[in-house]
Amino acid sequence: MSPLWPEAYTAVLGPHSVGLYRSRDQRRLGHAGFDSIGGLAWPGAVAALESLLAGREPGRAALRVVLSSHYTRFCLVPWSEAINSPEELAGYARLCFEDIYGALGDSWSLKLSPEAAGHPRLAAAMPEELLARLRSLAKASGLRLASVQPYLMAAFNRHRAALALDDFLFLVAEPDRGSLLLARGGRWAAVRSVALDDSDAALNDLIAREGERHSLEQDRPVNCFLHAPGRAGSIPDGIARLELGLPAAADSDPLFAMAMTVD
Repeated sequence: MSPLWPEAYTAVLGPHSVGLYRSRDQRRLGHAGFDSIGGLAWPGAVAALESLLAGREPGRAALRVVLSSHYTRFCLVPWSEAINSPEELAGYARLCFEDIYGALGDSWSLKLSPEAAGHPRLAAAMPEELLARLRSLAKASGLRLASVQPYLMAAFNRHRAALALDDFLFLVAEPDRGSLLLARGGRWAAVRSVALDDSDAALNDLIAREGERHSLEQDRPVNCFLHAPGRAGSIPDGIARLELGLPAAADSDPLFAMAMTVD
C-alpha cells in the first residue's frame, strides 16, 4: 500500500445488503441491508454504503468496490476483422449487448477484456450512474476509489492460476445469482449470469445443466470448477471446488468471502 494511502477498504454491493471490510486484517467494519428504490437496487446499495463509510475511522484510504452480478450485464464479443479502432470496437460491443438486452444508450459503461487478435472478448456493462455515484461518494468520504470490479471477474482473476487450461467451465455462486465463464480451445466461448436461489439443489441443478450442455456441444467433457463461498453442501462428482481458505466467518457472511477475492 502506498504511504499516501496506508489503509484500504473493500466494499461489496450485494443484491439486498452491503458489507464494508478492512483489507489489512480482514475485519468486517459494517453490514447494512437496503430496499430497492424505484425498482432499482443500486441507489439503495449506494446509500447503505454511504452510511457505513460515515462510521469508519478518519484518515486517508483506498476503496475497492465489488459489484454483485445483479448490477452487471455480461456479453461475449466475437472477433471481427472489420474493427479498426477502439471506437469501432466499443460500438460493436454495444451492438452485441443490444442483441441480448435491448438498447443500452449511454447509461451503461462497457469494459472489454484484452485478448489476442482473432479471439473473442468478454465484455461487462455497469450502470454509468452507479459508477458516477461511487466516484462521488469516495471523494466526499476522503477516499481514493481504486477499483470497481464485477464479482465474476474478481473471482476469475483470483483463481486464474487454477484455470490455466484451454477448456474449462468456471461457475460462481453468490447470493441469489449464478454466473459462468466457458473457455474452449483457449478462447472464450460463453459468459452468462442467471437467477439462482441459495439452496444446494438449485446449485447442483445449475452445475449439472451447464456441464452437460457444454460437454455435449463439443462432444467431449469440460473441466468444471466451482467458486461458491458460504455454501458447504455436497456437489456432484467431477467438480473441482475452488476455495479461498477463509475463516469460519465467511460461512455466515457471503459478502465477506466476495470481498476477499480482491487481492
